[in-house]
Amino acid sequence: MSVLVTGANGQLGLCLQAISANFKSIVKFKTSSELDVTNIEALTEYFKTEQPKYCINCAAYTNVEAAEEETKKANEVNYLAVRNLAQLCKQYNCVLIHISTDYVFNGQKQTPYLETDTTQPINVYGLSKLNGEKAIQTSGCHHFIIRTSWLYSQYNKNFFNFVKSQIEAKTEEITITTEQIGTPTNANDLAEFICYLVNSESKKCGLYHFSNEGELTWYDFSLKIKQLYNSVITITPVETFKTKAKRPPYSVLSKDKLKQNFRGFYLKKWDETLADLIKKIG
Repeated sequence: MSVLVTGANGQLGLCLQAISANFKSIVKFKTSSELDVTNIEALTEYFKTEQPKYCINCAAYTNVEAAEEETKKANEVNYLAVRNLAQLCKQYNCVLIHISTDYVFNGQKQTPYLETDTTQPINVYGLSKLNGEKAIQTSGCHHFIIRTSWLYSQYNKNFFNFVKSQIEAKTEEITITTEQIGTPTNANDLAEFICYLVNSESKKCGLYHFSNEGELTWYDFSLKIKQLYNSVITITPVETFKTKAKRPPYSVLSKDKLKQNFRGFYLKKWDETLADLIKKIG
């Protein structure tokens, strides 16, 4: 059984590569230069030749700020390419595992968002990801859409690596917002869950929420990183942080559906998995 992973050089793709030996399948990792998801001809040729049984779509336009101006590019990667992938998965009887976001919500709720809650993105990125979700759902392909939040890892640019770099550079002070409440998600844990789905050949398809357990602000997250690194950096809280793209003020995801359907998978608490990562990478 072959598995295609698109966007292999993104942080989730790299996390999947790190555990590739755990897959009970032949996994083929393709970077954007090796397989451009926006190129329908290249995608069609790949599916026709390789006929993968699973497609893990890690390819995404994730720059929330730049998306406000690069609307077309965000739409091409997060919607049009996803629509094409879904149609090919339907045609070749391939299960699509697609990663979406908490930014499909407007953040006005005060309790964790359910998969059934009304979506109302407040930025271009969130809208492009929601359109990708809808394209999958109407395609008729077997799929898992996994919404996640505040993804971080030891790879590439993310909030964790930003704070870590400031600590290593012995920066005296950084300013972090308290405006948003959500849940950081260790991309290594998400990779493990995706591996679990593929290895179990689960038929419980549909839309799921995945993040680590707990809720906090970006400021809280930065304080924990500081503590675990025994740093003396000063972290100053600020309520408002001016950005081009609006962010949902509350975007905690409920994992009740996932926990009910996949009882064999353990969801780690956000601080537990952060400590594990720092212990691993130093």
